[in-house]
Amino acid sequence: MTITITAFERSPDRGRGLARDMRVRWALEEAGQPYEVRLLSFSAMKEPAHRSRHPFGQIPTYEEGDLVLFESGAIVFHIAERHPGLLPDDANARARAITWMFAALNTVEPPIVELGSARLVERDRIWYEERLPILVDRVRDRLVELSRRLGDADWLDDTFSAGDLLMVTVLRRLSGSGILEEYPNLCAYIARAEARGAYRRAFEDQLTVFTGAPPPG
Repeated sequence: MTITITAFERSPDRGRGLARDMRVRWALEEAGQPYEVRLLSFSAMKEPAHRSRHPFGQIPTYEEGDLVLFESGAIVFHIAERHPGLLPDDANARARAITWMFAALNTVEPPIVELGSARLVERDRIWYEERLPILVDRVRDRLVELSRRLGDADWLDDTFSAGDLLMVTVLRRLSGSGILEEYPNLCAYIARAEARGAYRRAFEDQLTVFTGAPPPG
């Protein structure tokens, strides 16, 4: 059965790999699974046809036969459970990798998203300048803890897993903020992940949607 995912027709990230379909593309590439992409406009995302797949009118979604999933974390978990390469065989290591998946989405991502949203929509509010340092400190608190836990290891728990995949996609949302550069080991961690062939293929596919042509090189 052909796997079909949904993605932005014109991504607001301009093809920088920050939209959440990147997580699903990357997981499918790591698992060696072919897939098709249904591109949606912002208006089409709110139409009944797409809301039947995603009740909140967002992307990505995942379709395989009569199975329809939404929420990027749930989709990545489904892929990781069904195909080798994203979850360890050892039961304890597998449980730890799943824990890191939840940590990426439930602990590290929320303050990063809140900071990004504030910078995008609150700049003209009278409270913005006072609130911004508070939001930045919340992000730094998480990065300090994550940096300390990662230390000089390559990955969060011995081998690359879906936990690393989700954590890296979350951290990349800070690109251009200047905050990541305060944590060299996290920057190196992201660079290692970005060097993976599966990541590069997923990134180039997403970028091609925006540019209409593969990146040079």
